[in-house]
Amino acid sequence: MDETNEYDAIVLGAGPVGENVADRTVKGGLSTIVIEHELVGGECSYWACMPSKALLRPAEALRAARNVAGAAEAITGSVDVEAILARRDSFTSNWKDDGQVSWLDSAGIALARGHGRLSGVKQVTVTAKDGSERVLTARHAVVVATGSDALIPGIPGLADADPWTSREATSAKDIPASLAVIGGGVVGVEMATAYASFGCSVTLIARTGLLAGSEPFAGEMLAAALGEQGVKVLLNTSTTAASRDENGVTLTLGDGSTVTAEEVLVATGRTPRSTDIGLDTVGLKPGEWLTTDDTLLVEGFDWLYAAGDINHRALLTHQGKYQARAVGDVIAARATGKPVSDQPWGTHVATADHRAVPQVVFTDPEIASVGLTEAAAREAGHDIRVVDYEIGNVAGASVYRDNYQGKARMIVDEQRKVLLGMTFVGPDVDGLLQAATIAVVGEVPLDRLWHAVPAYPTINEIWLRLLETYGRP
Repeated sequence: MDETNEYDAIVLGAGPVGENVADRTVKGGLSTIVIEHELVGGECSYWACMPSKALLRPAEALRAARNVAGAAEAITGSVDVEAILARRDSFTSNWKDDGQVSWLDSAGIALARGHGRLSGVKQVTVTAKDGSERVLTARHAVVVATGSDALIPGIPGLADADPWTSREATSAKDIPASLAVIGGGVVGVEMATAYASFGCSVTLIARTGLLAGSEPFAGEMLAAALGEQGVKVLLNTSTTAASRDENGVTLTLGDGSTVTAEEVLVATGRTPRSTDIGLDTVGLKPGEWLTTDDTLLVEGFDWLYAAGDINHRALLTHQGKYQARAVGDVIAARATGKPVSDQPWGTHVATADHRAVPQVVFTDPEIASVGLTEAAAREAGHDIRVVDYEIGNVAGASVYRDNYQGKARMIVDEQRKVLLGMTFVGPDVDGLLQAATIAVVGEVPLDRLWHAVPAYPTINEIWLRLLETYGRP
């Protein structure tokens, strides 16, 4: 352990966000320590992004092969669940963080194992597992990057029914015969997709439609696809009570009917991991999200920053890492007296959080989106035109998969003739997303997009078809 207790920057949390903050501050010439009470690498590495995608990919690959004549005839079996779980374990390094710790060492980042709590201005007290305490002081900045936890809603009996959260779903060693999923967001639909592919009987219960923040057609197409994959989808359905007995978990629904499953997964949102990190010692309220400016500086402070889920700007790993790069660089700039680029789209701001957030939902079909939906654009007061096109009508899509089913939507700002948002639904549409993100972030004029010629025959030809449907500006 490093003997010093004073650093230029202290980072509370060593997930992907905290790691990236520390990497940027160290590269900026600042001594930095990260504090972690679980595994270095955080939620994404061990219980979210990586293991969930490892669980989803094998069945996705099998479905893709079954949808191409010539390959379909060679498919004689189903997925090997034991092999899938073993592959998942390799993605998480069997829940050991030696590799991540080794990276910290190579990057010159110090590590303190234990529970970190703010204990004063620029001060953090770390309590180790053995109860010993170490008080750390920051010369310039403390960054809170503690993330979020799964939210367990106040449904009577649910907490006592020992429900799964995303952690249990992504790290399960055995697959239950049946699974009830409460929640129609990303975690709910992805885990319903994965577990159905394992032969598990899955019932998904959503209070509204699926993926409420997306374009409505995305949730509708996904609901239909989940049904085809064997998932029983109950939309616009509330869960009013839960209980567990020797038969599993019984959920009572709003209409009085019940659903019984061996396990229940709660996927109804996230809550800030800020209850026990000492916020009260600096005048903040424990258990709440931290509000920041675009340089990720917490309101009312000149030394306290918050990056990642904890600031509730965009609860996505890639956006948290984007914020981390900005905050790490701005801390270094402010500490060394260098100019701060804090105007929109500047070096030291997270401008994209507001209207250029990309996201992929790894279901089948995939849902890839960036920027504003039609509803969000209208609510923001933009004069827009909505352009839709069936991806299956693109030649490249027909080559890629027989009977390709998909849809693309383009949201155009009619005043400036630039894109405000894009949504793609279909197999492997994640490959279309970065071009859309560049178009939205770069505010590329439509007349210039006509000169970005898509290769033929690829699914990227959807760009040409959308532009043709819109017409020359």
